[in-house]
Amino acid sequence: MPDVSVLLPCYNASETLEETLTSLQKQTYPDFEVICVDDGSTDSTTDILRDWCQNDPRFINIPIEHGGVIEAANIGLEICQGEIVVRMDADDRCHPDRIKIQREYLLKYPEVAVVGSLVKGFPKDQIGEGFQLYYAWLNSLVTHQDITREIFVESPIANPCASFRRSWIRDLGGYRDHGWPEDYDLWLRFFLAGAKFAKIPQVLLEWREHPGRLTHQDSRYSVENFLRAKAHYIARGPAQSRDAVFVWGAGMTGRRLSKHLVREGLPLVGFVEVDQKKIGNTRRGKPIIGVGELLGEWKKHQNPILLTAVRARSAAPLIKAQLDDLKLLEGQDWWRCA
Repeated sequence: MPDVSVLLPCYNASETLEETLTSLQKQTYPDFEVICVDDGSTDSTTDILRDWCQNDPRFINIPIEHGGVIEAANIGLEICQGEIVVRMDADDRCHPDRIKIQREYLLKYPEVAVVGSLVKGFPKDQIGEGFQLYYAWLNSLVTHQDITREIFVESPIANPCASFRRSWIRDLGGYRDHGWPEDYDLWLRFFLAGAKFAKIPQVLLEWREHPGRLTHQDSRYSVENFLRAKAHYIARGPAQSRDAVFVWGAGMTGRRLSKHLVREGLPLVGFVEVDQKKIGNTRRGKPIIGVGELLGEWKKHQNPILLTAVRARSAAPLIKAQLDDLKLLEGQDWWRCA
């Protein structure tokens, strides 16, 4: 029985699947199984998997009726024998030492539940500016403190670069469908459960960019659904039992986030702004105040929290500097949410 299982959902991946399977076959740590869940493919994916599984007994084909990536991943999880589950997508490539390195890390640090890695996008000419910025941010988060500090900004671990303990995801109930990204949902549930995260500071996954990626095709990955996910878990995590919620940013992102915070039953009391044109007005019936007014309003409450919702990345260090000046602690008094 292998101690490592690679979980590989596949759906109409014939154009890229051979590269993915080859990168797994070339792993320097040989004792693993690959659970290939064929999610009702209608192209030659089924034939490719059949041939690979006949030629290498480590590759196991699980054909199912098409039900989507969440159902496929959960069915695969039930079949995985290894205590360490390596997540992989059928259009990506992994470093030859990926399984070896992540396995050794999890064995060395039993307190870690999830270990990811740095990622590299390819083909280079397909990577737009937005994804370049995302990769740079993603690869800047290496330690548990980095990852959890910014977990409400965006998904802090690329799903196909992650290896995790099967016991953890089993206890959390596997992947779930709430209408938002299933991988981000999983990391947020790991976080609320007190899991420890880590990343190998090395590129172990090449993440393919193409128009058919779920992030481009599936409505679950829309900005609105990311905000829904954030509000849902903020309400059950950092903002639980708070008697006041301030949102820094009265622009579009702040307005949209605040809508979902209110829907989650959180006590929104106001917005913070630096734009003089907005200060003194209201959003959702709550006042928009300047930074200079924040501390006075803050002290009116027993246990307030502030959530920043400004998408411009250049604003983040400026906001942090101002909140540091007010002696408000990141990860305790306030959290970045954009």
